[in-house]
Parts: sequence; structure tokens; C-alpha cells
Amino acid sequence: MNKLLITAAASGSGKTAVTCALLAALQKRGKKVCAFKCGPDYIDPMFHRSVLGVESHNLDLFLSTEEAVRNLFETYSAGKDAMIVEGVMGYYDGLGGLTDRASAYHVADTLHLPVLLVLRPKGTSLTLAAQVKGLCDFRVPHHIAGILMNDCSPMLYQSLAPMLEKETGLPVFGYLPHMEEAAFESRHLGLYTAAEIDDLAARIEKLAEQMEKSVDLEKLLYVCQFEENILENRAEEKRESYVRLAVAKDEAFCFLYEETLDILQKAGVEIVYFSPLHDNCLPKNIDGLYLPGGYPELYAKRLSENEVMRNTIRTAVENGLPTVAECGGFLYLCQTLQDAEGVFHRMAGVLPVNGVKTEKLVRFGYAELRANADSMLFRTGETVPIHEFHYWDTTEKGEAFTMVKPISGRSWQCGFANETLYAGFPHLYFAGNEKLVQRFVAAMEKRRKENNHESL
Repeated sequence: MNKLLITAAASGSGKTAVTCALLAALQKRGKKVCAFKCGPDYIDPMFHRSVLGVESHNLDLFLSTEEAVRNLFETYSAGKDAMIVEGVMGYYDGLGGLTDRASAYHVADTLHLPVLLVLRPKGTSLTLAAQVKGLCDFRVPHHIAGILMNDCSPMLYQSLAPMLEKETGLPVFGYLPHMEEAAFESRHLGLYTAAEIDDLAARIEKLAEQMEKSVDLEKLLYVCQFEENILENRAEEKRESYVRLAVAKDEAFCFLYEETLDILQKAGVEIVYFSPLHDNCLPKNIDGLYLPGGYPELYAKRLSENEVMRNTIRTAVENGLPTVAECGGFLYLCQTLQDAEGVFHRMAGVLPVNGVKTEKLVRFGYAELRANADSMLFRTGETVPIHEFHYWDTTEKGEAFTMVKPISGRSWQCGFANETLYAGFPHLYFAGNEKLVQRFVAAMEKRRKENNHESL
């Protein structure tokens, strides 16, 4: 059994490319692999899942407790030969950028994972060794087990590898050269989603082939090897489904935590997917609606043109269908949404606000959401950890909640909520909060009972 966390000194070092290449290489060797992503990122796990077909889950030590993260890791690792965890930002970059809480290091320390440090040697040489030494000395234990050079020429690698091993005492397992044909493009929320990149499978295949050539995988796997019986199957049996939740899932709504869907299913929820872009009606006999985040601003015209779906969703929400709408789903419930070209398009029209484009990230990062009144998911005064990341805003922010940044203490009002609705930019993590699951399921149960009573 192999366990490994892949990290770097900073974002943009190629962690996702290295992770995907390693996962593909391990699959070629016949290993049953699973992947994880540190932090709240939705996009990187899409790469792990959509092309490689491996399970991928988030490990977030702000949205969840250490015990919950250990349980998630053990549950999803059961029966696997290799578990690869992709880090977030720089190795020690955590909450607010000023602590190591919820950092890749925090995850490695919590799960006792060996760490592969990805270095991109651009414009530096011996200083790389100083940086590595600093990373190793900053916390004890540092968990760094070795180095991999990315975007590095063979000639430069031959020069740098012996120096790094001598100066740091860490093994250098190999390198990946610059590969334009295997690059992953980015935009305002990070990488393009896996479904949007042409020939992604071929790109990852090339990376995996190159990794076999220029990385000592045998040595790397030896360093991150653990006894086979460390993890046992802790997967819980799912309860028999008795309520149905319609979940939006398409190009516009694709930011979904698999752990959220799993925990809802374990609580007795049947997940039924639909597309606000392509379908003209909601699934039948549903008891709840989940509109997750994504890129509705990039598909605003097409969403607007699907008038039947817009009207159907507006009627359902206004008639009390229990609904959770996060970020992009929240924008879809607005009166109008401005697209990337500045044109406004009709949306579902549930909320008395409009979605507007900004030129920068708006109120992004971790925060705590405090309820100002009772609602479907919350009770007055309760707080839950959340995450925001968006370039669009709304003309009115709402007053259902008070948002508080954990480091600065800065606060503001936001969100809309009532006995059947949660709508706002904050992303909720149901896998980290059992009360949210229980209350959402209870609201759906109530809805089903009311409908059954009306049909008698």
C-alpha cells in the first residue's frame, strides 16, 4: 500500500499535472488508486475523476475536524492499493495565509503522510536548496520525503539533482520536462474544468509515459510504502432511500463535493441529476432541490433561453420545495445575470437581486457563517465554516447571515434563507456538519408527507 501527498512551495508549480501523471502511471501498473485534494477546490478532483476514472475526494481541515478528515480518508481508501493526495497552494499556506491550519502540511501531519515536494527550477539554482532546507526546518516533523523537479530540462536536472541531494539530504526522484502539448489551461476560477480541455486523456497519457521515463517510480513507491493492513473498510451502509433530491449537474453547475452527495445518500436521500441547460423539466416526484456552484455566468444566455426550466424552478422554489442554492446556483435564482461580455440575461427570478460581473475576486476564502434567524438549515446564532470563491456579485447581499473572517474578524451581512430555502455565495460542506444533513433531510421528509397527504 502506498500513501503520498504532493505539494510545492507555491501555486503554479504543477501539482495537478504531477498528481494526474502519477495516478495514471500507477493505474498502468495495475494498482487500484484513489485520489484526494487538500482544501475546498472543486476543479482538481474533476481531473482525477473524469479522465482517470478514479475516486477523488476533498480533505479540508477548516470545513471539517481532524477526526472527520481521518474518517473520510480511511473510508475512501479502503480496498485501494495507493492513495495520492494533491496539496493546495504552498505547503504551509493555510487559513488566511497566516497560519498552517487547513494547509497541505496540516493534512500531511494529521494523516501521517510522506510528502513529495514538486520544485519548478525557474531562474534559480542553489537557492532551491535553501528553500527546501527552510521548508524542512519550518515545522517538526516536516514529513517531506523527497523531491521531484517539474518543467525542468534533462541537462538542468543532471546539474541540480546531485546538488539538491547533497545540500538537503533528501532524495530527488526525477523530473518532468516542459511539455506544451500536455499543459492545463487556466481562467478566473483556476484551471479549466476537465470536461472543457480538449484531448485531456491524451495529455495525461503523455505525462504518465514521460514519468515512467524520467522518474524513479520504484524508489518513490518504496519511500511511501506502508503495510497492507493499516486501513480497513469503514464504509457505512446506506439507508434505504425514501426522499428524492434533484441535483443540477452540467457544464454550468459542476462544483459538487462527492462527500456531500455520499453523506446525503447514507441518510436516505436518492440523488437524481438534471440539467438546467439541457432539460426542460425537473425530475418527477422530487422532495428537494440542490443547485451547486459552477459557471452559470459563462452559460447565461443558454440558461436564459431555457425559459421552461427557469419558470419550473421558480414555481417549485416559491411553492416551498426545500432548496439549497450555492454560489452559481444562487446566481441562477436571481432576477438577471450579467455574462462575461456585460449582457444581462433573465434567470429564475426567485430572489429580488441581480447577478453582476466584477473585475476581481469578491470576499473569497474561508469564513464562518452565523445565522441571524431560524431557517431550514440553521438555528439563530449557530455558526458553520464555509468557503467562498467568485468573481461575480449581486446587487443586494441579503441579511439572513453574518459572515465573519476568522483571522481579521471582518464581517458583513449576506444570504437569503427561510423554512425551505438556503441561497447565498457561501459553499456549505455537509460532510463536515451532521446537523445540516439532518435538517435538509427533515425538510424533504416533511415535503413528501405533505404531498402524500394532499394526494389522498
